[in-house]
Amino acid sequence: MAQTAYDAIRAMIVNGELTGGTKMVVRVLSERLRLSATPIKSALVALERDGFLVAIPHRGFYVPQIGLRDMLEIYELREALDGIAGRKVAQSTGAAEFVRSVLQPLLEKQHERADAGDLDGLRDLDTEFHRAIWHACGNARLAQVTDNLGGQSRLAWQLRPAGGIQRALREHQAIMDAIAAGNAERAERASRAHVRHSVVAFEKAVRQAGAGE
Repeated sequence: MAQTAYDAIRAMIVNGELTGGTKMVVRVLSERLRLSATPIKSALVALERDGFLVAIPHRGFYVPQIGLRDMLEIYELREALDGIAGRKVAQSTGAAEFVRSVLQPLLEKQHERADAGDLDGLRDLDTEFHRAIWHACGNARLAQVTDNLGGQSRLAWQLRPAGGIQRALREHQAIMDAIAAGNAERAERASRAHVRHSVVAFEKAVRQAGAGE
């Protein structure tokens, strides 16, 4: 039941249903999820540990307001981990088939959502694209860590500048091409460059929004 509560609350946070600054009220969550207070409290503690909530002494748990410094820390880790994942997938047996059957359809859907101006759909597909690579790399611990980091970064996805979407899709294509060719070095380089460019785009969007840190 604690895992059920964790998954449900995490989804509400990641999908933007619970926005930054929202206080977690156990009674409300219990009624909504039809669970007792005990698994709800356990889930809140676990979500705080995984970075999806912040605990304020004597006040409770809140959805974090992700700022520039938070995202720079997340992207710093993502750059290293995405590079490792891209390299390992390119080295794996069946890398070309993985690109053809999994990544290519996801990229085609991303282009469709971008053309339609559907940023929510594009956000989901972006996460799915990277998550597919994380989970195909053969390192279960890496997949677990990147799942959490990817979920946290989605909290600030709305600040992604529209002009960066086509660049991101071109970079997804470059990652796919390197993996399909079995070129581990190029796959790692393309994956790391993609994350670095995302850092620049995010920082630019934050400053344009006047948010600063």
